[in-house]
Amino acid sequence: MASILPRILIVEDEPSIADNLLYSLESEGFAPCVCGTGAEALKRFTAEEFALVILDVGLPDTTGFEVCKQLRALRNVPVIFLTARSSEVDRVVGLEIGGDDYVCKPFSPRELTARVRAVLRRFNGNSSITASTSDLVPSSDQPINVDEERCQISYYGEVLPLARYEFRLLKTMAKHPGRVFSRSQLMEHASDEPEAAMERTVDAHVKTLRAKMKAVREEVEPIVTHRGMGYSLAEKWL
Repeated sequence: MASILPRILIVEDEPSIADNLLYSLESEGFAPCVCGTGAEALKRFTAEEFALVILDVGLPDTTGFEVCKQLRALRNVPVIFLTARSSEVDRVVGLEIGGDDYVCKPFSPRELTARVRAVLRRFNGNSSITASTSDLVPSSDQPINVDEERCQISYYGEVLPLARYEFRLLKTMAKHPGRVFSRSQLMEHASDEPEAAMERTVDAHVKTLRAKMKAVREEVEPIVTHRGMGYSLAEKWL
């Protein structure tokens, strides 16, 4: 029986870019489809299942950021922003909304396809491996378990829907509860290119981490801000 190809929703209004993405993704074993507007994408997303969304920020009827919010309200799906905007503000907004990656135009279709594979691996984990007790790395006696094999972190028994950098940041702090990490130290652990990252990027990731953890336990303050120094994971829990 043939395996089902991962379906990718491309939301891009420039035909030449959309065609390049279609060809590249089809060549690499994906099943992509294209929508040219946010409204069309939401309609398609509501009716069908997709493994990942490639989302242009500058759409003719709305912004990709707004579309991402509405997609995430429907169900959790990894999102890669594709945009001509490369400013710090735009990248921070995209990360705060929960984007899993951010690719600026012009770009290499082959590189973007590789990023799609990487995001899907992180999002889905390896379903062929059954986690054992030894796979889960508990953070002392805290309510956090880090499954490095599957790139997942459980919080009070619930798996958090983390983007790549969020996973790396929380894993770093979970290994040393109470230790204060400066923003530059966290960037070194989380970013593939720490020298090109920005301190505000760390703030954006911490903000989304807090929101996702608060959704599990509203009464708990999991990440502590140390003004002028950085962040730490709480040592005392309810």
